[in-house]
Amino acid sequence: MTSRLNPQTTPRHQLRAEKVARNREAALNAFLGKKAEIDAMLARLQALSDDHFNTHPYAITWGDVGTLEQYAHLLKCITDSAFREGDHAE
Repeated sequence: MTSRLNPQTTPRHQLRAEKVARNREAALNAFLGKKAEIDAMLARLQALSDDHFNTHPYAITWGDVGTLEQYAHLLKCITDSAFREGDHAE
């Protein structure tokens, strides 16, 4: 009677498991890096919003409204995608 090799204890499986672990760690590091980029952009946008998008209330024009409309549209695309709403709804 021959015994079967345990795939969890063979060197090939161990190498594959180590490669998977390195790949997951690299993916986690990349994910955290992108998350930090997004957090920084959100903080800058919040600061800009807190400062009324660098406009003075008495100097606002329709051009400023159009600019904010464009910002809102782009952010809506992002939130629709993130929350699976709008065009991204299932």
